Amino acid sequence: MKFFDAHNHLQGDRFAGRQSELLAACEETGIARMVVNGTGEADWPRVLALARTNSIVLPSFGCHPWYLRERTAGWLGNLEKFLDAVPSAVGEIGLDRWKPGLSYAGQEEVFLAQLRLATERNLPVSIHCLQAWGRLHELLRDHPRPTRGFVLHSFGGPAEMIPAFTKLGAYFSFPGYFLHERKLRQRETFRQVPADRLLIETDAPDQLLPPEKCLHPLTETITGQPLNHPANLPAVYAGLAELRGAPLTSLAARVEENFHRIFGGL
Repeated sequence: MKFFDAHNHLQGDRFAGRQSELLAACEETGIARMVVNGTGEADWPRVLALARTNSIVLPSFGCHPWYLRERTAGWLGNLEKFLDAVPSAVGEIGLDRWKPGLSYAGQEEVFLAQLRLATERNLPVSIHCLQAWGRLHELLRDHPRPTRGFVLHSFGGPAEMIPAFTKLGAYFSFPGYFLHERKLRQRETFRQVPADRLLIETDAPDQLLPPEKCLHPLTETITGQPLNHPANLPAVYAGLAELRGAPLTSLAARVEENFHRIFGGL
C-alpha cells in the first residue's frame, strides 16, 4: 500500500532540523507523497528547500490567517515567485474566528487574493477554517475556484454542509486527532463524506493521535513536549478505515485515486 499525506508542516521549527530522519521513516512506512504547507513568507523558503531535495514533498505556499500581521507589503508578488519556482499548491490559507485575540479584519481580503491566484493557475488550495464555515461557503460559492478542487483541511464543519461544499469541488481531509474519543461528532461527520472526496492527513507536528494509536512517538528537543511524527500517517488510515467499516486496502486505493485527482501533475 501507498499512503498520501494531504497536509503537514514538515518545515516546522519544532522538528529541530530532523527532517531528513523523519522523511526516511516516512518512506520506510510506505508514504509516497506529502503536501507540506507553508504558513507565511518566513517559512516558504524552508518548504521550497525540502521540495527541491526530496521528491516525496509536494510543496504548498500560502499565508495562514494566524500570520497575516507578519506579511510584507509585497507578500502576494512574493507568493507568485515561490509558485513559479517549483510545481506547487496554494495553502495553507483560510478564515479563523476561533483563535483568541486574532482579528478577523483583513482575513477575507487575503483569502480571496490567494484563491484568485490559485484559480488563475488552476492549483489545488488547502483551506483552514474554524468557526467560519457559513462565510467560507459563501465566499467559495460567489467567487471563481480552481477547477481541480480544494481541500478542507481537518474538516470540522457540520455534516449538513458536506453536500454544499462537495458541489463546489471540496475534498475533506481527515486528521488523526479526530480519533480521540471526545471527537465523536467529527468522526460521525466523516462517515458521511463521499468516498471519492476523502483525503487523509497528519498535520504534523500538530494534531496528535491518541497515545495508543501512535506508531512513531516523537518529542520536541527542548521542551520534551510530544510532537506528531508524519510517519504516523498509516495509523490515521487504519483509524479511518475502521470508522467507515472499509478494508484498509480499499480505503488506501480510494484515497490514492483522490489524491492524484486533485494534486496530479504537481
